[in-house]
Amino acid sequence: MRIALVGQYPEHTFEKLRAFLPRDTFDLVVIDNEEAYQQMTDAQIIILRIFKAQKEMMERNPELKMILRWGTGFEKVDIEAAGERGIIVTNTPGANANAVSELAVLLMLAVGRKLLCHTESLNGGVWSTNTYINSSYCLHNKLVGIVGGGNIGREVARKAHAFGAQVQYYDPYRLAKETENKLNMQYVSMETLLKTSDIISLHVPVTDSNFHMIGKLQFDQMKKGAILINTARGALVDNEALLEAVNDGRLLGAGLDVVDNAPLPIGDRMLLNPNIIITPHIGGGTADIGDVIIMILVQDILAFSKGVVPEHVVNNRYLNKIVS
Repeated sequence: MRIALVGQYPEHTFEKLRAFLPRDTFDLVVIDNEEAYQQMTDAQIIILRIFKAQKEMMERNPELKMILRWGTGFEKVDIEAAGERGIIVTNTPGANANAVSELAVLLMLAVGRKLLCHTESLNGGVWSTNTYINSSYCLHNKLVGIVGGGNIGREVARKAHAFGAQVQYYDPYRLAKETENKLNMQYVSMETLLKTSDIISLHVPVTDSNFHMIGKLQFDQMKKGAILINTARGALVDNEALLEAVNDGRLLGAGLDVVDNAPLPIGDRMLLNPNIIITPHIGGGTADIGDVIIMILVQDILAFSKGVVPEHVVNNRYLNKIVS
């Protein structure tokens, strides 16, 4: 089977995959730029990162049988079109949970301790030892509200507890009581979470029903001086409403690994606000995360090659049949 490693990956990803996939069964090639991707016509299996997998690409590759997403999100893949063609789509759930949750907590600390404000002051020649002392806060003893009780949300809870924070959460699908007790996560309504949390951290996918789920109405409900963290998807938050809330002093600030309408242009007001720390969607982008993801990919590829339905299929409802 011809496997195309499509996108840009941590160093040595090709070699690590090659070591686990028998050469007599799998021909592994690298497609690392858009032009080569547009010209590709003979892939049977695609491992995909960054680039999109739309209907047109599937039509150009008539032997395509499987698309594996490097990461959890699969919104860049037309899973319905894939299912209609019998193409299996998988992801790697939970593989990036530690990396993304670490960044979420890093942003909580950085916003709370005014890291970017101090950096700008020092660069401007002001030694800001006491400048922000009355607007800097510890994570210890704060109430962290987690929206989304999945793999990443649960890891954020564990790490926040390590700093001495308390955790509450909301999810449309409540966790089992024993899981809540084990993780010391208190279930509350979304309204209660917004009104009582010192820090609100988003860990849900984007759906038609939650586009801009955090907007002016939600910011108005938050505690004065709260912090918003978003390492999930940019479309969950209304940029303009966030800017207004920060500029008005209702929010202490925000830490965002994702923003709506990314990439933001040079000079965008979000980038110029020292109380908003933005990173360019790097939550799952570490050199060592590949060691976890690769094993999930290999597991699903080998299962598929043996005629077994892979564990991490995400488009079952659209599949007419499994093609092996």
